Amino acid sequence: MCCFFTTLVLFGPRLAILVWWLLDSIRWQATFQTWIWPLLGFLFLPWTTLMYVLVWSPINGIVGFDWIWLGLALLIDVGSYAGGGYGNRNRLGYS
Repeated sequence: MCCFFTTLVLFGPRLAILVWWLLDSIRWQATFQTWIWPLLGFLFLPWTTLMYVLVWSPINGIVGFDWIWLGLALLIDVGSYAGGGYGNRNRLGYS
């Protein structure tokens, strides 16, 4: 079960980014003016990148309660990295 959850956390948001970009690339081009930020988000902060594209508005951008959603997505991204390190602490000799 742990391996399944880890696989879902690692590949789930990245697969969602890829599918969403293929289906609605105009929204991604409107949200990001360059290709470097979505690429970095895909590699390092996939949940935050998904949430940014979800809450971004062409009229207002990111305002108000949208920052809360972005903060939660960032916590999920950081938690997935920290959880992997905590789960493998015995392999590293930090038990």
